[in-house]
Amino acid sequence: MAENEDILVSVRNGVGIVTLNRPKAINSLNDVMVAGLQQALTTWENDDSVRSVLLTGAGERGLCAGGDVVALRQSALGDGSSARQFWSDEYRLNAHIGRYRKPYVAVMDGIVMGGGVGVGAHGNVRVVTDKTKMGMPEVGIGFIPDVGGTYLLARTPGLLGLHAALTGAPFSGADAIALGFADHFVPHERLHDFAEAVITDGHEDALNSYAEEPPPSALLAQRDWIDSCYAGDTVADILDDLRAHDEQAARDAADLIATRSPIALSVTLTAVRRAGHLRTLEEVLQQEFRVSVASAKSHDFVEGIRAQLVDKDRNPQWSPATLAECDDAAIDAYFASAEPDLTF
Repeated sequence: MAENEDILVSVRNGVGIVTLNRPKAINSLNDVMVAGLQQALTTWENDDSVRSVLLTGAGERGLCAGGDVVALRQSALGDGSSARQFWSDEYRLNAHIGRYRKPYVAVMDGIVMGGGVGVGAHGNVRVVTDKTKMGMPEVGIGFIPDVGGTYLLARTPGLLGLHAALTGAPFSGADAIALGFADHFVPHERLHDFAEAVITDGHEDALNSYAEEPPPSALLAQRDWIDSCYAGDTVADILDDLRAHDEQAARDAADLIATRSPIALSVTLTAVRRAGHLRTLEEVLQQEFRVSVASAKSHDFVEGIRAQLVDKDRNPQWSPATLAECDDAAIDAYFASAEPDLTF
């Protein structure tokens, strides 16, 4: 494959190797990359000569910074059909990764946000490093965590997932393991040797040789105040509890949440809680598809991406402007059937 292609696919010594190859964009996912990864996984699944898969990202900055949301915004400004198609293909890929029968080794080094979580954190061998900066930052652009993110966020210890979802703040590799987004910790400086060992010796020997005990999780250490503050019925209740808490970190979380899209926050709270009652990743992805399609029609999705990534003035004008204006009917509308719904 040519080096200028967005995704590089090869097989070495029985290992299917996929490299997300848009380093200037921190490997943000586009249609070509989603289709390429899906095609490779489908081919290798039924090929007895391929025993495992290794996913990495090109460049030094990270595995993947998420989906190409500027392109999604362009679609939302039109008829939304290409955004809908992208999400449909992406979420089917996430589900495929979640049920993949062969070892799927995802190297989640550096920045791993949004769609990067989708292609990494549903794998069965998930590796993070001391450089990992993971997160679901969607509320900052008027969007709602997707790619099966709400499935994972709903299943963290206590309410750590709600803290991660509503702040949108990044967390470390050690946190990712504590939250259930990853399994193994390999120091960044040993990653190249680890990847080579996966290819030459197999993933189990590679982990035995290179994986280490992760450092303590800073998020897990804050679980007491997080579990206390995020139990409120509404985002407004949660903000009140955070602001009233004597932990500075709780007040800092409130300040961060207060900058996010009110409707995205309200829908995210409901989405994570609903995801906790859904049994399978596929069911959660179907819910997320409905929410994403609804988001594409919202004011805040277009406005949030404009402010962060198009004009870069970092000054989104949210509408509704306050949490009080986000009533139950407005929230529930995000969960209505997307007609046609996502199927697997």
